[in-house]
Amino acid sequence: MHTLDELPLGGSCRVTHIDAKGTFMRRMLDLGIASGTKITALHKSICGDPVAYEIRGAVIALRKEDAKNISVQAL
Repeated sequence: MHTLDELPLGGSCRVTHIDAKGTFMRRMLDLGIASGTKITALHKSICGDPVAYEIRGAVIALRKEDAKNISVQAL
């Protein structure tokens, strides 16, 4: 099992688990990130953090610190 921060640009994956509780979990759910969600890595900022991901048709930037808490399976 890998985490979202390891997904290469252009790669796609499915969320298998979110290691979070409370407000962080609520934020992930509000962004549309839940088990089974397909995510594609689109762009990296100049300094490498955050990374823009396509999630359910929207482009959302996540910091590596947050992406490390999202377990994924490559597609």
